[in-house]
Amino acid sequence: MDSNKDEAERCMELAERYLREKKYEEAEKFVRKAQKLYPTKKAEDVLAKITMLSKQNQKSESEPTVRKRQTTTKEATHTQTSIEYSKDQLEYVKRIKKCKDYYEILGVTKEATDSDIKKAYKKLALQLHPDKNKAPGAAEAFKAIGNAVAILTDVEKRKQYDMYGPEEERMQNVQTRQNHAHYNYTRGFETDITAEELFNMFFGGGFPQQEFYTRRSGRWARQADAQAQHAHSQQTNGYTTFLQMLPVLLLILLTMMSSFFISDPVYSLHSNAKYSVLRTTQGLKVPYYVKENFHTEYQGSLRRLEISVEEEYLNNLRHACFREKSYRDTMMWKARNFGDQDLFFKAKNIELPSCKRVQDLQGA
Repeated sequence: MDSNKDEAERCMELAERYLREKKYEEAEKFVRKAQKLYPTKKAEDVLAKITMLSKQNQKSESEPTVRKRQTTTKEATHTQTSIEYSKDQLEYVKRIKKCKDYYEILGVTKEATDSDIKKAYKKLALQLHPDKNKAPGAAEAFKAIGNAVAILTDVEKRKQYDMYGPEEERMQNVQTRQNHAHYNYTRGFETDITAEELFNMFFGGGFPQQEFYTRRSGRWARQADAQAQHAHSQQTNGYTTFLQMLPVLLLILLTMMSSFFISDPVYSLHSNAKYSVLRTTQGLKVPYYVKENFHTEYQGSLRRLEISVEEEYLNNLRHACFREKSYRDTMMWKARNFGDQDLFFKAKNIELPSCKRVQDLQGA
């Protein structure tokens, strides 16, 4: 429930503003919404006040006046509900639209670490999530930061991105890069992942619960009570600290012990010093590599092994296909925002070799 506290406070601010303007229907709507998100005594008091003032207002006005005010209220409601975003939220969207590369989108330098990139993404995602930001273009901007973090947190993909420069230049070189670059798409992103799913991977579903901010004197202040934390830390003795660290120490120990019992994989999709013998599956003709002693050491079913090889190969291609589509969609979105027809045509005609390879294999 605490994850909705920020949204509840925003609803209370709108309710109080409508109350001052004597727009009781709008005020009641936002108070009730705040109560659902995060019930407070303040919301109950404001709701009672709105109910009382609304009844007094109905008694004091004549029927024609009431009808006129109801018409005005409906028009005002339509206007207010159509603009439920702040100036800052709109500025976030405008800034993203003006960006020309992924680093600028996230507001980080090319030297930024994975931690820096993820922190920047989390900050922007909370401002641009469609459930929180209703400004025009927020959904596209939310997708853009998702594409940016997916590219820049993938080591091989980021390396290729840095090598070929900004998006406009990369589009000119995309065919060359796709012909010789091999990306590692086994970092755990699900097939056909959406911006919303990527958001949930960072926050575990919904808005994060670790840190929240409340509006005080026009600025955002941290909700955590530093004095309470300091008092608690003084009371913690060495024995309690040891007990807290014990699960971590046991986990490290078990990890170290388990590494001694883990055997090497039977095969690899890539050639190296250990896996140097080339083989090809009977079904889809997928190349894979085994050790020199494969014929004497491996006692399992060869057919079952080749099925595993083909499944892993197809999964890697599907990941590559998703990223190719994501890059093309991002380029088309940029071209539409800049009004560049030539850039849009080039983006629309970007080839998707991994997707074509998947279709060929599935049709085989």
